[in-house]
Amino acid sequence: MNVRGIVGLAMACGSLAAAGQAAPAGQSAGNADFKLALANHNGQIQWKAPGFKITETSAKPDGREIGIRAQDASGRLSFLGFLFQVPEQAPMTSAKCRDASLDEEKANDPTFKQSRMIEVARTDRVPVSVVDYSVQGKGGSPAYSVRGFVATGDLCGDLEVSSTEAIRSEDPEVLRIFQSVQLDEHYQPGFNDVLFYAQVLFNSRQFAAAGPLFERALTLAGEAKGVDTKLWRRMATDQAGMSYGMSGDTKKARAIFEAAIAKDPDYPMYYYNLGCADAQEKNLTDARKHLQQAFDRKANALPGESMPDPTADDSFTPYSNDKDFWSFLEGLRVKR
Repeated sequence: MNVRGIVGLAMACGSLAAAGQAAPAGQSAGNADFKLALANHNGQIQWKAPGFKITETSAKPDGREIGIRAQDASGRLSFLGFLFQVPEQAPMTSAKCRDASLDEEKANDPTFKQSRMIEVARTDRVPVSVVDYSVQGKGGSPAYSVRGFVATGDLCGDLEVSSTEAIRSEDPEVLRIFQSVQLDEHYQPGFNDVLFYAQVLFNSRQFAAAGPLFERALTLAGEAKGVDTKLWRRMATDQAGMSYGMSGDTKKARAIFEAAIAKDPDYPMYYYNLGCADAQEKNLTDARKHLQQAFDRKANALPGESMPDPTADDSFTPYSNDKDFWSFLEGLRVKR
């Protein structure tokens, strides 16, 4: 069924420092409205959880699952939220999603103890099946969970609120979260959704899977509402090229950056990343040219963006014994 996994929000090496780490609109940490959508399949789950901040994210490279972990300000409550596709078991219902997931949970943990099961029914929404249970946590102390499932078509949503203190589905702060859950199977993923999914893959170093999604986000950038299109187009282009480069497809990375320069010749990071590609191909002459072009345009960096330190970049550190080239890099570092 669904093997849930979460990876930490990570900073990759090299020029990623220049490519936006912030999530697209609607996914920023601290937002009371949480939304998850798959990149290549209709459907969205959303819920309200005021005071919670995203701490971790995960996504599967096949595009069939995305998840987030968040913590409330007090540190008492956390949640895991997942949206995943199960076409082999369609048509899904909330109860069917619940049973499959909990059967797996029970099989993996003999200390599982269920205390309550209810259905949060709504006349205009898919019902949410909610289960209270506990398991033996670290050190032998119980860990408490309230877990809700919502499903339709070939989609399942799985939302778990947990604590080391006893919690129940009838607790007002917990119940409000599950009452707010909505699953829209007809929702069409847009720029924000695809970019967020791609960034989660990138952060977990699943570069080969991230590249095509960043490219797809670029095709949707013109439709994005409420965002600085030029800014996000630059970020998505940067991430697409780096994804291909870090997965070993330097030719594809180069093609992306060269096409971007033809349309937007003022942005420095396109040139910087071409310099990285040059270095990976042991072409230090072109690497110097492109790095110089990048630093000549540093005034055009995005707001809050700083030029990377090339002497600390994995693309260039293998050449630290080349005195002439390294002296050139050190000169660029000073000019940052």
